[in-house]
Formats: sequence, C-alpha cells, structure tokens
Amino acid sequence: MSDSTAGETDDERRKRGMSPDPILPGQKPPKITVPKPVALSFWLWVLAGVVLVAGQIALLVLKDELTEGILKQIRENPVPGQPADPAQVASGVNTLLWMLFGGALTFAVLFALFAYKAREGTRSARTVLTVGAVFLVLVELLILRGSLNVFLLVSTLLVAIALVLMYLPSVSDHFPKVGRTLP
Repeated sequence: MSDSTAGETDDERRKRGMSPDPILPGQKPPKITVPKPVALSFWLWVLAGVVLVAGQIALLVLKDELTEGILKQIRENPVPGQPADPAQVASGVNTLLWMLFGGALTFAVLFALFAYKAREGTRSARTVLTVGAVFLVLVELLILRGSLNVFLLVSTLLVAIALVLMYLPSVSDHFPKVGRTLP
C-alpha cells in the first residue's frame, strides 16, 4: 500500500475507483457502510424472488384446474385435423409448469446473489440486476400479457422499486465507476 492510500477505508478507496485492500489470512474484512436504499433494495430483490417462486408453486397446486381450462378451450374451439388428447395436454401443462418453476427458482437465486453483490458495492451486479429486471418485464408484457398472474405482477413491481432504489443519486458513490487505463 502506498503512502497516499494508507489509512483509507475501503469505502474511500472505492470512491476513488480503487479496489479494497486485500484481506490477508487471519484478518477480518472491514465493514462496508451500505446506504439504506441499497439495503432495502437487497431485501426487495429477495422478496421478489420469493414471490416469483410462490407464484409458480401456486400454479403447480392449481395444475388440474389449468389443464381442465385448456381442455375446455380446445373443445370449444377445435382445430380441424388436430384432436385434443387429454393425456397429451396434461403432460404438456405439467412440463410447462415445472419448467416455469425451474426458471422462477433460477431467477430467485440469481436475484439474491447479485443483490448481495450489489449491496457490497459491485457495479456490475447492479447492471446484471437491471438486465434481469428488463427481462422479467418483457416476459410479463410480451409473453404472458393475457394472464393475470398476481404473483408475477407483484414480483415485477417489487423488482421495479428495488431497481429504482439502486439508481438513486444518493447511492451513486456506493457503486463507483472504475476508470480504465490503456496499457
């Protein structure tokens, strides 16, 4: 460590675009001062993931009703030359719901992981969360636009609030922009 950076806290080093001092074996890591909006954002990301998974669990519980509703629509609006096989429809619904559950679980884990890293001040984690939030909104608006999945709506609202909190001007110092120098 040079004389000009001696005695600086990790927060002060991050504000200047420098990485924190390395932690040597046996040393305790310094405590990072997390702004309240970022801390609240972390918990909103976690809650959004939990709500997303809970929504998929609810759909799995209602699988039989969903299958019956789809079969009813197929019977009311038959496609010529394509008979409705109830077993095939049930299998398709089951597969789709388990795939959606896996996707929701993946999103929940990624939200929690990157929100944790963002809480530590990692700017790239905030960027990944932004991309995840945009993807979630696009899925809701473009793919599931006809569904009234309350869990997805609540999760999307929580994600939007969490994202806004991470971009407030008062927390910009927590996500320092690291300058790059050419060799």
